[in-house]
Amino acid sequence: MVPTTIDDRRSREGDLIAVVREFVHELQPQRANAIDISPSSRIERDLGIDSLGRTELILRIERAFRVRLPTQIVGEADTIGDLINALEHAGARPGWARAAQPTAALPPVPAATEAKTLVEVLDWHVAQHPDRLHLTVLQDDTTALGAMTYAELAQSARVVAAGLIRRNVEPGDRIALMLPTSLDFFPAFLGILYAGAVPVPIYPPMRLSQIEDHLRRQAGILSNAGARILITMQEGMGPAALLRGQVESLDSVENVASLSTEPAATQLPPVTDDGSTALIQYTSGSTGDPKGVVLSHANLLANVRAMGTVMEASSADVFVSWLPLYHDMGLIGAWLGCLHFGAPLYAMSPLSFLVRPESWLWAMHRFRATLSASPNFGFEFCLNKTDEADLEGLDLSSLRMVANGAEPVSVQTLRRFIERFEHHGFKPGAMAPVYGLAENTVGLAFPPPGRSPIIDRVDRAALTGRGAAVPAGPDDPKPLEIVACGHPLPGHEVRIVDGAGYELGERQEGRLEFRGPSATSGYFENDAKTRELFRDGWLDSGDRAYVASGDVYITGRVKDIIIRAGRHIYPQEIEEAVAGIPGVRKGGVVVFGATDQSTGTERVVVVAETRETDEPARAELQKRAHEVATDIAGTPPDDMVLAPPRAVPKTSSGKIRRSAAKELYESGTIGAPQRSLWWQVLRLSFAGAGPQLKRLRRLLADVLYAGWWWIVVACSFLLAWLAVMLLPRLGWRWAAARTIARAALTLAGVTITASGIEHIPGRNAVLVFNHSSYMDALVLAAVLPGEPAFVAKKELAGQVFAGPFLRRLGTPFVERHDVTGSLSDAESLTKIARQGRILVFFPEGTFTRRPGLSAFHLGAFKIAVDANLPALPGTIRGTRSMLRGDQWFPRWTPVTIEIGAPIAPSGTDFAAVLRLRDAVREAILARCGEPDLGEMVKPTPPEAGA
Repeated sequence: MVPTTIDDRRSREGDLIAVVREFVHELQPQRANAIDISPSSRIERDLGIDSLGRTELILRIERAFRVRLPTQIVGEADTIGDLINALEHAGARPGWARAAQPTAALPPVPAATEAKTLVEVLDWHVAQHPDRLHLTVLQDDTTALGAMTYAELAQSARVVAAGLIRRNVEPGDRIALMLPTSLDFFPAFLGILYAGAVPVPIYPPMRLSQIEDHLRRQAGILSNAGARILITMQEGMGPAALLRGQVESLDSVENVASLSTEPAATQLPPVTDDGSTALIQYTSGSTGDPKGVVLSHANLLANVRAMGTVMEASSADVFVSWLPLYHDMGLIGAWLGCLHFGAPLYAMSPLSFLVRPESWLWAMHRFRATLSASPNFGFEFCLNKTDEADLEGLDLSSLRMVANGAEPVSVQTLRRFIERFEHHGFKPGAMAPVYGLAENTVGLAFPPPGRSPIIDRVDRAALTGRGAAVPAGPDDPKPLEIVACGHPLPGHEVRIVDGAGYELGERQEGRLEFRGPSATSGYFENDAKTRELFRDGWLDSGDRAYVASGDVYITGRVKDIIIRAGRHIYPQEIEEAVAGIPGVRKGGVVVFGATDQSTGTERVVVVAETRETDEPARAELQKRAHEVATDIAGTPPDDMVLAPPRAVPKTSSGKIRRSAAKELYESGTIGAPQRSLWWQVLRLSFAGAGPQLKRLRRLLADVLYAGWWWIVVACSFLLAWLAVMLLPRLGWRWAAARTIARAALTLAGVTITASGIEHIPGRNAVLVFNHSSYMDALVLAAVLPGEPAFVAKKELAGQVFAGPFLRRLGTPFVERHDVTGSLSDAESLTKIARQGRILVFFPEGTFTRRPGLSAFHLGAFKIAVDANLPALPGTIRGTRSMLRGDQWFPRWTPVTIEIGAPIAPSGTDFAAVLRLRDAVREAILARCGEPDLGEMVKPTPPEAGA
């Protein structure tokens, strides 16, 4: 800890303000002398220091005082006084020549190659080695926030799943995750899967000043996903609550703690269908048209296994990652890959990396990482934001593969990173430029491990003019240099096609299409975009590329490439060159084409961020940027815009949003200052008024319907009770009950569609139905002909109103739990069946609010076999949604009843009983539209009960 005497504090306060003043002078030399810097100065509002500027300021303070400040200070500090207070509690800056501290070598284990779902992957590891270390969450390279074994992760995930089920989450529901890198993320993600639901990761706001734009984007995603619940961190509950006003489907906002208040005693559904949706990954679309990539368990595991095959991944690997877990590269490539192969993962917050990029390098050194990954800007960040003094003693020789993907790979960044870090043991063959996209889960093309990057030098005029990747001559002064991204993953294919869809040959540029087991089935609730994605069984990547010697070379996004006078202009090359001009912010340049409304032609626009405010200096900067862009493109840009910092919009992973930049440019709002936080919150609150009113209107309609429903049902039951008790004949009683039931359902607005009634014989049959709700008996009473005998549990016989009513309808009662009584009841029911009455069974014996077909008891099938009667499989759909098992609030839902063809017993022994049960259950399961919960119920002795 830093000493805290009054004199020391005053001294450090003055020294820190001096550091800040020097930094502000660099940022704004024209304003620096006019700015009064004091402990109360607001970092952003008064001093004009943005997010990236904060990280640089933190680094300078740490170096000046030889301390390490908390990572969260970047996002939380509002004033210079906050920085002074953080300095008081800062720990000493560690010596950089840190020894590697690998964990004890873990014994090798096989991958979960037979698992069909992610849940099965985790369960397999728990069964094989429950106490094996799975993951560690790092604050930085020296401090671990916590770790989890496979058993601990599974237990925590099951607790979260139970909490979700208690909140009425059903299989297939979408649950949003807005969590930073923390121990909470992992059980939350898997807990959603254990509950049978679908995780939808979204990213949390980095800064409160960005809250309006952030929440508007997330509201569009959550509305498209129809998210039921949002799981976030405790401190994010307030901002996240604003989303409820924007998203009609959002029932509640939770955190992992609120979902984990009770032990995981709730039964969880089996997750065994590899074709079921395991993830909806939203791409960087606009808020008006979000694109949620639907990925199944099979997609995810196919991609993880294919990437692992190429990388030669195993449990002996160690993966260190700073990638955000809401991004496919960090979520799937890093974590789920480690989960499958049994390799330990060390996950660091992206904020830690942005504050101190060397912490990623030192974490790889300390834990002897063999694998890692980063977008191109991460490597560039390490080059620009680390000093050699901070890297003394760094050893990266353990790395065998570091993937460079998720955005265009810069040739210059590759060369500079390899050249600089070779001195620290980094092998050129460890740098692996890769290609992938969310529509193929994450990875599509990988180079073989150990191969140094291949850079193709092609003739600029040939490629931009006619799409031919002709190798450039050795004396070509301005070739285009393009990085090879490897070969397609095993089991996957790519092809290059022209505008008409015809496949092109080697070194011919066109649209890249792909197919394989990792490919998505489409975009969630977006049929139009899904149709655009597919063509003749292939998926359109949206990228232009060519293939040479089996390697894929990406030349740019189709929508980003600008066509000028028949020539292609590639924005990335211009952006990289302009960003290299002194005075222009690196990563703050965007190039796009904007339509000229008067001529209809495409205009080339360059937007470059700068902190420069002096007009002559800005004019010189604009001139220099214009020259650089003209030199590369061969044609001058139509507009060269100098914008303030943070004017260029970016995605959560740091990629430039060119479409959004174009929209801002055309609306004249690029570089417009952000509104104050209170104004953003006020606007969001007003924007949420419409959805809130819709929600209230829907709630009022639901309440009115529920009230009317109960009035109808209560009056109908009273009328039916009187009729049944007074009428002398069984046939008359059933005719009255049937008529009243039909009238009640009609008055309640319930439509019933019944089919297969003709399969019911006049007598001597056993009808078997799935059981979903208390409404099942009512809807069946309305449609079944004759005088059916509903087999009911004996507890109902003792009820004051129900007991006499059911007895007058000829209902037989059975003992469900006493084995002796149950067998006696079976004999009585067999006699009834032989007398000709049609018996109606609910062989699940009970129902819950949770959808699914539970295991069948044997009573109905034993009776059918003993009496040699056919069993008819019947399916009821809709009643569970109308009135759930643990609720008394009805909802309007249409009901469908389908009765299948009779299934005759195939013998007289116990094996025949089992065969009949299985055949009937299979027929019902195929038509009920609900998951199979049979594995969740323990076997019980044979009984008559339904």
